[in-house]
Amino acid sequence: MEIIKYMETYDYEQLVICQDKTTGLKAFIAIHDTTLGPALGGTRMWTYNSEEEAIEDALRLARGMTYKNAAAGLNLGGGKAVIMGNPKTDKNDELFRAFGRFIEGLNGRYITAEDVGTTEEDMDLIHLETNYVTGVSAEFGSSGNPSPVTALGVYVGMKAAAKEAFGDDSLKGKTIAVQGVGNVAYTMCEYLHEEGAKLIVTDINEEAVQRAVDNFGATAVGINEIYGVEADIFSPCALGAVINDDTIPQLKAKVIAGSANNQLKNPEHGDKIHEMGLVYAPDYVINSGGVINVADELDGYNRERALKKVNTIYDTIEKIFAISKRDNIPSYVAADRLAEERIERVAKARNSFLQNEKSVLSNRR
Repeated sequence: MEIIKYMETYDYEQLVICQDKTTGLKAFIAIHDTTLGPALGGTRMWTYNSEEEAIEDALRLARGMTYKNAAAGLNLGGGKAVIMGNPKTDKNDELFRAFGRFIEGLNGRYITAEDVGTTEEDMDLIHLETNYVTGVSAEFGSSGNPSPVTALGVYVGMKAAAKEAFGDDSLKGKTIAVQGVGNVAYTMCEYLHEEGAKLIVTDINEEAVQRAVDNFGATAVGINEIYGVEADIFSPCALGAVINDDTIPQLKAKVIAGSANNQLKNPEHGDKIHEMGLVYAPDYVINSGGVINVADELDGYNRERALKKVNTIYDTIEKIFAISKRDNIPSYVAADRLAEERIERVAKARNSFLQNEKSVLSNRR
């Protein structure tokens, strides 16, 4: 990977290398775009095979956060951090405090949060060195566990997708095939059950499946059976890349709407389901409730305000479908266009303001 060339191609602003020999810290902070505001994105800790692999992951994830935050209507840019190491064996207090000092040194250009391999406790350690962190303990003003709020966003986004497919956003009587019944999906299933939806579920965790069967009257099926069941909506809430050459021919649902990240294995799979007439709620939009929730912490967390903002995911999904029809493009492309158009508008307004300021200063001389 030619790092500078890659950054030029996708217009990244900054890549920060963080090294602290005493604590064993090796980390990278990628800042993609700060047109809308400071870059917000979590810190991932993972056993990368190489520094190049870690950098590539940080850059890819940072760009994804630019689009996610922009589409969510947040005044925040996109960034991401990765720490090289085994999250089960390589953590220590000093390592996260050292990382917090690197974040502090960026003076607010990057704000971090919890991600794969990191926890609320880790964020508390970072918070000892910087205020540019979200998802900390409640005593520091945290919004708490983000899973229920993410679930709410997926639920309202699913209703918007149902309206697009069926002409009505009611999920009563609809059959929904849920792949994965973890924390987010379980809460989503609560909303669906309360509205009167019929649930078909699967998960590698048998206890999670049984809980859904016992509490929601769900029907359990095998891991590989979930794609081909008779359902109105397929809701991927576990692994990524589940919309692919093998699964698309099996789908009987008219709607794809779930909490999993990176649901499309490749862009052409998004093109394929669009050609088939399936309604797809882009993953990084429908699952943005969590980032919307933690972003509210930056203004002093107000749960009512945060939930009101999360509910606008419904409107955002509707806008994406409108762009899809307007430009005759798949919804995953329309989501990118929505984000890009917002960034472009802000960039133009900022440039216009700066030009006016220069003109005023020039006339005064």
